[in-house]
Amino acid sequence: MENQINKSKEVLRVGKVVSVKGRTIEVLVDKTKNNSHLLFEGQLVRNVSVGSYVKITKGFEQLIGKIESEFVVEDKAYSQSSYKKESDKVKRTLSISLVGYFETNSFEQGIKELPLIDNECFILTKVEYDRVHAFVKDGEDKINIGVLSSETSKEIELSVNSLFASHIGIFGNTGSGKSYSLASLYHSLFKKYQNNSEFKKNAKFLLIDFNGEYSGLSSIIDAKKVYKLDTGKQTTQNRNSERLPINEDVIINYEILSILSNATDKTQRPFIKRVVKLYKQISAAEDPLNYFRNSFKKILSDVLKMADKQKAYQLIDHIEKVVNYNKLIEDFVKLKDDVDFQNKFGYFKNPTSSAPITSVEINNVNLYKEFDNYTFPENFVDKLLHFFSLRLIYDMVEDRAQFEHIGPAINKLESSANDLQKVIDFNSVDDSVFSKEHNFCVIDLNKCNLDIKKVIPLILSKHVYESQKKSSDKSKYLNIIIDEAHNILSYSSNRESETWKDYRLETFEEMIKEGRKFGTFLTLASQRPSDISSTIISQLHNYFLHRLINNKDIEAIEKTVSYLDKVSFESLPILPTGTCIIAGLSAKLPVVVKMNPLKKEFQPNSHTIKLTDYWGNIEAEPRNAQNLTEPSLDSQDDDLPP
Repeated sequence: MENQINKSKEVLRVGKVVSVKGRTIEVLVDKTKNNSHLLFEGQLVRNVSVGSYVKITKGFEQLIGKIESEFVVEDKAYSQSSYKKESDKVKRTLSISLVGYFETNSFEQGIKELPLIDNECFILTKVEYDRVHAFVKDGEDKINIGVLSSETSKEIELSVNSLFASHIGIFGNTGSGKSYSLASLYHSLFKKYQNNSEFKKNAKFLLIDFNGEYSGLSSIIDAKKVYKLDTGKQTTQNRNSERLPINEDVIINYEILSILSNATDKTQRPFIKRVVKLYKQISAAEDPLNYFRNSFKKILSDVLKMADKQKAYQLIDHIEKVVNYNKLIEDFVKLKDDVDFQNKFGYFKNPTSSAPITSVEINNVNLYKEFDNYTFPENFVDKLLHFFSLRLIYDMVEDRAQFEHIGPAINKLESSANDLQKVIDFNSVDDSVFSKEHNFCVIDLNKCNLDIKKVIPLILSKHVYESQKKSSDKSKYLNIIIDEAHNILSYSSNRESETWKDYRLETFEEMIKEGRKFGTFLTLASQRPSDISSTIISQLHNYFLHRLINNKDIEAIEKTVSYLDKVSFESLPILPTGTCIIAGLSAKLPVVVKMNPLKKEFQPNSHTIKLTDYWGNIEAEPRNAQNLTEPSLDSQDDDLPP
């Protein structure tokens, strides 16, 4: 038995340690171990190479390292008399980075201690190799995500807790398999728990889909709620069925309204803050409608007695947006001897005296009956604009604002709010986008304009996150999945103001920093990690890295991802489609994995178009005898191949 162990050690021995420089270890390879494969117990064993793992023994300690590079030099001490083959003339040295150690029967990441000079280095046995790639503890729930790219017989399993109770980043150039990996990952999760009632009750998944890749009938899973939003022309029936059920209180927010109106900092944003305060004040009243009517009646008497004609006419324009003011003026003018309204504006005379009409007399002539008939519009946008008009009239009467400064913001808000109304049902009683039957919700923004694509993910993500924060039930779980995340998490976009950009990034940075405390986690997929805030990328816990070619993208990953080794970074530009490097808390070591295949019905709609299917596959056509004939040099037939 002892001889067999010694024989195994001799076959699997690689060499000995000749240098220790922190985590970097250099091992001199034995002359007999320079072949690509070794014969061990009747089987071919792959010899060590760059990217493979080795074991260094130090007494009873077993340290695990990953080969990062190797180099050869001429062996100056080589004796010509012992010549057997050319490879004996060189010294082969491996540069190894320590990644962990064996503790009892498990692999642990980190450095327990460093090896000594002359410690022996060995190839891992199959049992040891499996132990290094065992990322799940006994008794933990796990999912199978794929197989090792270099060893397809080795399946990779990850812990459900360490993977999904974390922020996940999926990055890769277009066509690298990024969307496929996202679909495969969550399909594996839902497949495992699809029949579990507690999972459906306590877990919620919200997927923001910019390009309509996951809104297919069965994409990822078939049991899901899909909102196909559209800012184009829609029928009322279609709009009612495809709009998000979000309460109007979500929009009555100082920051959101400032974003929608593209408000400036010094004049328009303070005005919007006053509008929000007025809206909440009136809404909180015992009778909001009557409160609103009385507020307008009060300001009307001030407008009628104004001496500044031009300013008063501007205010009348805003009053007309709320009630039929022309009818009101007609009723008033009938009581006068002199009907020259323009010349007498601001100095309305009492029909029986030369004194100006007082507010009491205005009441007596029943100038407010139009307001007595007023009701809030059913259309949320119109209702909101009525509050803007009321606030603007108050501010202009008090000389706190000028129409020229505030008008552009109101016009922009009206346009933005009208687009929002096409995709949001503000009158919905239930303000949850999740249905009772489905805990997976997909928001398809493919047919939305650019402004809505920017705003909806922010509004919706903030809304569900705030709801999650308010919940005292610690068993509730929320996962916000954002595909093409660079569309809304870019810090270099020039399409919006700095204020809007800062608010957007601060909102998602708060989620990624504090969300864990409230059971909220983000999954971000993007083609351009360099465009995403480095604060957000650095807070991710698990990474699925597909092929990245752009140097800025690779540098962004290198600066923020501390889990990757040199070999993994260098392989990023050449990863095959569908293969990714998994690194993070769920995997003790970076591993190159080929993701599990998906049935066609569960795949996202992200396939690259095959041109010859539509252009005609010429090579597939049968070649006749004439095609196979070599043309003569004096042939003048241009149709013949050259």
